[in-house]
Amino acid sequence: MLALRLARGTHPLVQVRRLLVAAASAGVGFLLLCTLGYASTHPAYSTTAALRLLWCFVPLAATVQFAVAVARTDPSTRPRPGLSAVGLGPFRLSVLAAVSTAVSCTLGSMVALLLFLHLRGDLTGLPFDGAAADLLGAGAPLPVAAALMLLALSPVSAATASAMALRTRPVQAAAPDDEQDISPDEQMPAPAPAPTGLPWGVALTAIGLAVEAYSSRDGSGSAFPLPGKLDTTPAWVLAGWSLTAIGLAMAGPGLTHFAGRLLQAMRPGAVRLLAGRMLMDEARRIGRPLGAVCAVLSAVIAAFALYGTGPRPFGPLTALGAVLVLGCTTATLLTSALEAKQARAHMVRMLLRLGAPASALRAATALRVAVLLVVFTPITWAIAELAALPLTG
Repeated sequence: MLALRLARGTHPLVQVRRLLVAAASAGVGFLLLCTLGYASTHPAYSTTAALRLLWCFVPLAATVQFAVAVARTDPSTRPRPGLSAVGLGPFRLSVLAAVSTAVSCTLGSMVALLLFLHLRGDLTGLPFDGAAADLLGAGAPLPVAAALMLLALSPVSAATASAMALRTRPVQAAAPDDEQDISPDEQMPAPAPAPTGLPWGVALTAIGLAVEAYSSRDGSGSAFPLPGKLDTTPAWVLAGWSLTAIGLAMAGPGLTHFAGRLLQAMRPGAVRLLAGRMLMDEARRIGRPLGAVCAVLSAVIAAFALYGTGPRPFGPLTALGAVLVLGCTTATLLTSALEAKQARAHMVRMLLRLGAPASALRAATALRVAVLLVVFTPITWAIAELAALPLTG
């Protein structure tokens, strides 16, 4: 009940983010139900149905990541001093975040179920009744228990991940008074230590590219069909792409920290020093979403390199899954950037009170964006070319 009351009184932009989580959950639920419909109408192709189900875990993971990012930026679940005195400590706040996330994802799953049944022809009296009956397996009954279990994957996974992420979040310190902020001996805080996941990320990326190159050398391997079409790609090729994506996500914080150090190279001025220190402090917060976006964009570039001049073996459900993954990873990056902005809001106010011009802060923001593009764009392009090279060859 407390979660519902807080949800009603939050800012409209927060409600929009929650609705986006519900929409992503609806898309994932629809894909899972489509896989179940395929399995019901093709009982002899159990392996193919299982592989289609495995493919659905990619947009599911992207949706869970987005839901966690939205939960971390939710004002109602932000830890603040004094909340423990009224019974809202870290544990209660994590439970509150889990309940809010579960409500949003459950709403999306319900919408997915209604849309699936409507397009399948099980619900009548509305436009487009049974418009996709053949695609959704209307010729066989739908197992109710299996459908409910699949629809529960998104709410349960997102709620659990949100609770775990917010359980370990530190409590923000109280903002000091203006007189205490303005001190003549104010010093720039020490830079954050470098993340430790860069070597592991590079290793996983290299292993993924090697697996893809080796498996595509002879074209053998079982097919890994995506929902819709695209059932000629060897399973080990997509397994290599998955390892590459995980590696890039692990390497993202280290690359972001390196971008911050790059900004401070060669006798930096005040603006470059400020931009670099901020980027190093935000490396753990925005680095992983940056790596995920880098992985998704490299897959898109590789797909265009493979099918750009010929017919594309993509069906409507494959397109839905691709839109979900690309949209959720991009929205996660933007939400993480918003979280980083909220985290440094006090420092920005302090700098403004100390006399720093607003133009210098805007220049520091532009420098951070520019150096991230300089670091991540060549990596994205190189990974895409290396991933597509064995297949095009």
